[in-house]
Amino acid sequence: MAEENAVVFLEDIETKTASRTSSASTANGSPSTGESKNKKQTTLTTGKRQRTLMDMFTPAPKKEGTEERSTKKVKLTASGSSSSIASTGNQVKVFGIQPLNSIPFSVSAYLDALNDEQKQLLKLEIECMNKTWLKVLKDEIKKPYFTTLKRLLWEEGVHGADDSPRPLKVFPPPRDIYSWSHTPLGRVKVVILGQDPYHGAGQAHGLCFSVPKGVRTPPSLKTIYTELAQEYGDEEFKAPNHGNLSAWADAGVLLLNASLTVRANAANSHSKLGWEIFTEKVIEAVDKYGGANLPDRETGKATGLGRGVVFLCWGRAASNRVARLNSTRHLILHSPVRVADYRSTMLPLTCACHSLPRRRSTLASYPLFGVWLLQQHPSPLAAASGNNFVGNGHFKKANEWLEARYGPSGQVDWCSISATRGN
Repeated sequence: MAEENAVVFLEDIETKTASRTSSASTANGSPSTGESKNKKQTTLTTGKRQRTLMDMFTPAPKKEGTEERSTKKVKLTASGSSSSIASTGNQVKVFGIQPLNSIPFSVSAYLDALNDEQKQLLKLEIECMNKTWLKVLKDEIKKPYFTTLKRLLWEEGVHGADDSPRPLKVFPPPRDIYSWSHTPLGRVKVVILGQDPYHGAGQAHGLCFSVPKGVRTPPSLKTIYTELAQEYGDEEFKAPNHGNLSAWADAGVLLLNASLTVRANAANSHSKLGWEIFTEKVIEAVDKYGGANLPDRETGKATGLGRGVVFLCWGRAASNRVARLNSTRHLILHSPVRVADYRSTMLPLTCACHSLPRRRSTLASYPLFGVWLLQQHPSPLAAASGNNFVGNGHFKKANEWLEARYGPSGQVDWCSISATRGN
């Protein structure tokens, strides 16, 4: 594995560091009224005494080899709001957050700090995770839970991108596990949350709801295509004959599953191993930096700090994952809710974003007066329950919000689904 010796800075926008100014001039520039009186009272004293008092009001000479450190408060206006920026030394922080592009990261230095086991287990992450994500998740992947997860995957044959044994009974292929990360963090506009990778051979390629060209379009994605056709009409949107959504990923749509791997023909086989903890940290990174390098609608400049993205949450699991996010900062679109009679169905339940008990005896006493609130998902299982996913209007709502926040260039061309990554 080739080492990268150069320091990698996130994406393509230079960070402007606030200029340093000496606070000494503010602190010592002009004496108070009381001090002026004291100075007048010393005019009749000896020259030696006079010089001593003057020395008290003069900054001490700067020692050679040192530099003054100061903190300057300025205002940054982004999307109509102001925030305080503290600049200390060479680092700029806004509300304690360092702008994305000013976070330095050296792959070679990171490798040098790893022990032998970490170098072996994290080889795939270092090879395949986009550096815009690796630099903010570098400490997360060294935590004990992630090390345990990687040991389990190693035993199942998931090693490096090109040295994993074949045939491998874990999907997607190792090289594709982090395909979602090829959407740069600072350019994320929309997050679509999935659950588990497809567990059939050749289906999963690291993007939720998406399959490589040549693989039959999954039923859930067909439902999504139906929604797009309803929103944009047949003239603007024509469903492609494939299910590869890499064009969306390249346009700033983060297609993220809760679990990033699965055992062949065993749905949810890798859930609860630690992937959910890791992908929660991915969501936290989006909360902090999503849209950081998108130009502001008014100024046309990027701030290096996240200013909000759109979350498309289809189904109970997706809604639960964003329950703690700020709905003012982000646009969080949940799937439609259908009311059902609990006596005629035994489907999983959700009320808002919270799970409800499944047993009839418990539900009979639950204060919902005999109804369940069902959050819809584009899957066939949801369709069997009277799916009203189609008609949610999420794609146009997302673009309206993105245009208001980032201008016309912030929108996603949902109707363009020509695959741009390989197959």
